Amino acid sequence: MCLEELRTLLARHARPDWTTAIDGVLISKVDRTDPPAPSMSGTVLAVIAQGAKRLALGDRVYEYGPGQYLVASVDLPVTGQFTQVEPGHPALGFGLTLEPSAVAELLLQAGPGDIPRGGGGVPSGIAVSDASAALLDAVVRLLRLLDEPRDLAVLAPLVKREILWRLITGEQGATVRQLGLADSGLSHVSRAVRWIRENYAEPFRVEDVARMSGMSVSAFYRNFQAVTAMSPIQFQKQIRLQEARLLLATHPGDVTGVGRRVGYDNLSQFSREYRRQFGAPPSLDAARLRKTVRTPVGILP
Repeated sequence: MCLEELRTLLARHARPDWTTAIDGVLISKVDRTDPPAPSMSGTVLAVIAQGAKRLALGDRVYEYGPGQYLVASVDLPVTGQFTQVEPGHPALGFGLTLEPSAVAELLLQAGPGDIPRGGGGVPSGIAVSDASAALLDAVVRLLRLLDEPRDLAVLAPLVKREILWRLITGEQGATVRQLGLADSGLSHVSRAVRWIRENYAEPFRVEDVARMSGMSVSAFYRNFQAVTAMSPIQFQKQIRLQEARLLLATHPGDVTGVGRRVGYDNLSQFSREYRRQFGAPPSLDAARLRKTVRTPVGILP
């Protein structure tokens, strides 16, 4: 019953730009299946009510459908595609941005024994599970508030906290909880991810990034791979190529300039790696991008 009402609410309140009147909440309604396309994941919860989504992170592939959710605890470069979309049967999804400060606050308020013990090691930055009845119920109650503007400002923050609590204490709680732990292995990797994203065009030594992240080189390699499914250098390349594609959409005639701007001194290497990633050389892909209006494909939702 929750899933049926969730579909109805999502279909009614979907907007072309995916936004809603609730801060941090997005609704997707996708009427067609586009080719896989790259984006950044954000730190999010995404619940599918209708249709399905396929997401690739490095060599890992995640698929989630009706009644399932995906959580991303690190902002990662992913390639996504909506599937099981048919005429009159669009993909429908709910998305909620996860804030580390909100996770930390709930962890501090939890009583002894309230938080399940997590397994050893650093969890993957992305995980998929079946949504519990309690989680779906909270999502539905949050969306109902879109029909009650008077109640929205007061009640929406409370229901969002409940959703976050269901995640923290749920099957993928270990992944979500590390968002709020300042000294967790995931927080150290997140620091490195953020630095590489902000300095993607510059060469770096892995030893220096490991030291900046507060880890030994061996621990850094191991934890970075566990969270991102990539090595630090592979991660940097993914960011460079995604940024290049965005730039080429608006500067299709300046392949050399775009390649240099994202950190490639060798044009042939840029073209070779770009083609391997996107299936076409930069100039051809840029022309194709200008003719195509793509559906957003990030995790949200």
